[in-house]
Parts: sequence; C-alpha cells; structure tokens
Amino acid sequence: QVQLVESGGGLVQAGGSLRLSCAASGRTFSSYVMGWFRRAPGKEREFVAGITWSSGRTRYADSVKGRFTISRDNAENTVYLQMNSLKPEDTAVYYCAAASGTFIYTLGDHYNSWGQGTQVTVSS
Repeated sequence: QVQLVESGGGLVQAGGSLRLSCAASGRTFSSYVMGWFRRAPGKEREFVAGITWSSGRTRYADSVKGRFTISRDNAENTVYLQMNSLKPEDTAVYYCAAASGTFIYTLGDHYNSWGQGTQVTVSS
C-alpha cells in the first residue's frame, strides 16, 4: 500500500519561495510516476508537475514553467517541488500523487495514490 506524506507548505509573500516534500513509502517506486497537483478555492484540481521515478523525466504545467522545479531523491524515496517567484494565484492545497508506469499524466484520474495535501498561501 502506497503512502504519501506532504510537508513544507505555509504562508509566503509574493515573490518568495517554498519547497514542498512528499515522502513515499509502501513499495518500490522505480516504475512509478509522481505528480504534484493543486486545488484552489472554488477551482478544479489542476496538474502542476510530474516526474518519472526511474529516469527523472519531468513535465510542467505552463503556469509554473520556469518558476517551479520537481525533483526526486531515490535514496530517501522523496519527491520535492521547489517553488520560486510565487504569485497569489499559486495559493492552493498542494497534493502529491503516484501512478504506476512511465507516462506523466496531467489528469488526476490516472493517479491512484494521494497524500493528504499541504496548504500554500501566497500573500500580495
């Protein structure tokens, strides 16, 4: 059973940075894809970034390209989301998710394991 635990959220001013962590456990993740999603109040859940555990290939939403970086530490079974140049519109609950395979889906329905979420609030 896959378990995902996010941490690192908080309150930051516009232009600031935060790093989110997702600690994964419960199985071997070499053939998994890890994704970060977010849900803002009153909005649909949206894909933010994804990474393949084996090769480290990445994919980003256009809204975060050049500002966010996803990475993974295989030894620690942890995925990170470094968020720079944060904007008020980045305010949301951020979720870590896992899917088997090597294709980085942007649709959350393809991911079958989810963390509990961590709140990110960016003040203007």
